[in-house]
Amino acid sequence: MNERVYFNFQIALEAIQANKFRSLLTALGIIFGVAAVIAMLAIGSGAKQEILEQIKLVGVNNIVITPLKEQSEQKVEDTQKEEKKKFSPGLNLLDAKSIKEILPDVVSISPEIIVETNFVADGLSRTGKLIGVEPDFFKITNFKLEKGKMFNIEQLRTGAQVCIIGKNLQAKFFSKQEAIGSYLKCGSVWLQIVGILEERKISKNSMQNLGIRDYNMDVYTPLKTVLIRYKNRSLVTKAMLNAAAMVNEETGESEEKVEESIHQIDRLVIQMANTEKLEASSEVISRLLQRRHFTVTDFEITVPILLLKQQQRTKDIFNLVLGAIAGISLLVGGIGIMNIMLASVLERIKEIGIRLSIGATKKDIVQQFVFESVLISLGGGIAGIILGIILSKVVSAVADIPTIISIWSIVISFGVSALTGLIFGITPAKNAAHQDPIKSLRYE
Repeated sequence: MNERVYFNFQIALEAIQANKFRSLLTALGIIFGVAAVIAMLAIGSGAKQEILEQIKLVGVNNIVITPLKEQSEQKVEDTQKEEKKKFSPGLNLLDAKSIKEILPDVVSISPEIIVETNFVADGLSRTGKLIGVEPDFFKITNFKLEKGKMFNIEQLRTGAQVCIIGKNLQAKFFSKQEAIGSYLKCGSVWLQIVGILEERKISKNSMQNLGIRDYNMDVYTPLKTVLIRYKNRSLVTKAMLNAAAMVNEETGESEEKVEESIHQIDRLVIQMANTEKLEASSEVISRLLQRRHFTVTDFEITVPILLLKQQQRTKDIFNLVLGAIAGISLLVGGIGIMNIMLASVLERIKEIGIRLSIGATKKDIVQQFVFESVLISLGGGIAGIILGIILSKVVSAVADIPTIISIWSIVISFGVSALTGLIFGITPAKNAAHQDPIKSLRYE
């Protein structure tokens, strides 16, 4: 029995080799279908991995509040009328305290003050960001130390002149010497380095989509250090603002800088216990801040994980469309195989008649044509897998889209191609097996 199957397989293989070009054309649909499946799954896996990496960057269950220039509108005819501007204390540490007291589901809260300044060390200088933070910042953002230690209670309480630096900044300034214990001049203040953060890989897409910066080039210091040794913007008085406005009138500069200086903190990140309550909590926070800021909308609230979920949904729809296209291509490829195999049966009726007359059974004929169909399909599947891998690499390089090719996607594609050949090869095979031997021998 096994010998007969092997013999039928050999006949099928010889038939394919005798018509190589036609077999290649027959397999084109399968090749492009499988390539599309491989590329689609690679793009989908890459997108999923990117989303997970972005969630790690922004932290889980976070609500982010940032200062905003007050939004206002008025009629054109009223533009000449002077209107008394509402006062707002801006985003400040008291807001953070109030949110923590009112919302029971708050796990951690992290206010940040960002100071644009110059870093100087070992004869080198560059501009960068000095970030005033509290210990919760490192928990929320999943930052880990590569070397050194975190700020201790005394350093946080007194606003000590200490800092933790990003990995790339350490490579820039301290490639030839030990960074821990060394001093880095940030603006006019010398800060002692007590820790170095692990490098955090961040893609350009992540920075654009989530509005985050390159953490590897930042310097982190206790929040109180910034308030004491740099500037506490909540201490700006109305007289100082008026003076600044007068200077602006003389120089012709915009007032935006003066308004922005009112905000004591530049970013407030709140980590909640429950993902399902993020939207409701953000609404409560919005109402609370509106009340505290005397109805002035000078802040913006975003929920990164909801944005990421929306982004994931968009990518899922995109992947679904790609999957449908790949499925149609495989269907067309299968129909192509059936078409060519039916034409092949008509061409080889005499051959079928001879085989039946010398003792071949209908089962042998079915096996021969099914083998041909499956071999063409499998050959197309292998070529499609190679093309799909190449296509994934090209997409990743040209469009800057991360792609991940998994083994199971290759196995699925290979299995689908074999199944396509089997399903669409059965009808022509049965058609060949039911030929009348006598009529087949007379067929010209």
